[in-house]
This record gives sequence, C-alpha cells and structure tokens, in this order.
Amino acid sequence: MITFIVNLNTSHMNLTQKLDQWAYAHHPRWIDLLRITLGVILFIKGIFFISNSESIVEMLKNGRFEWISFALAHYVAFAHLVGGVMITIGLFTRFAVAFQIPVLLGAVIFVNSKLGFFSGNTELLFSIVILFMLVFFFIYGSGPASADQALENERREEKG
Repeated sequence: MITFIVNLNTSHMNLTQKLDQWAYAHHPRWIDLLRITLGVILFIKGIFFISNSESIVEMLKNGRFEWISFALAHYVAFAHLVGGVMITIGLFTRFAVAFQIPVLLGAVIFVNSKLGFFSGNTELLFSIVILFMLVFFFIYGSGPASADQALENERREEKG
C-alpha cells in the first residue's frame, strides 16, 4: 500500500514536471500577457466587489444562512484580490488559480445563469471565458516569465 502511494506521488510529480517542461518549451509570449491580463481583471473584480457594498448586503439578506453568505463574500473578495496579484506576477500560479475556480464556477452556475445565456447577459459570457482561462493556466502553469520560474531558477542555482 505504501509503495503504491509513493509510486502514485512520484508519477504525479513526473506528470507535473513533464507538463511544465512541455509548457515552457512551447510558450509564446502572448500567453504571458494573457496570464497578466487575467490577474489584473480578477484584481479589479475584487476591488469592484468590495466597493459595491450594496450587492454584498443584498447577498447576505437573500441567503438562508447569513454566516455562510458572509464567509463567501469575504472569500470571493480575498480570492480575487490576492489571487489576482499572484496570477499577475506568476507566483504560485496554480495555487492561486485553484482558489479562483470555485468562485467562477459559482458565478457561472448560481449568479449569472439565472438571467440566461441568450438574454444579453454579457457577465455570464465573461465569467465563462475567465473560467476557461483559469482552467487553462491551472493545467499550463505560469510560464517562463513569472515569479514561479525565477524561484525555480534560483533553486537550481543553489543546488549547483
């Protein structure tokens, strides 16, 4: 059983490393710009979410469990603000993206889908595009022009 877990963990590490190697070898610069733009958009959405206090109050009133709505509102704001900055600079990108995906799934499924896809609801389409971009960067990683890569290069230099 232990060898299975070790082999599973090793194969996962190898898969992630192989994915990173492939991504870095096939990485056009416009993808860095796309990641940076995604991070900036999420950060701006976080600022908008905090500054639009009426929507937060409305969400708290409409929720069955106020404490869950309260926690969700703070999670969304924190995820967008901190995650947006992390994605922009490419620091722990997959980790930051992993915290964004549930927020965008909730936006697509619960918030924006109520109006419908063909009702001229551009926010739903926008949320879907952002969600696809997040999934892309979760798989693809941050790329060579990122803090993640700078940290990796520093680790390699320390090892020799």
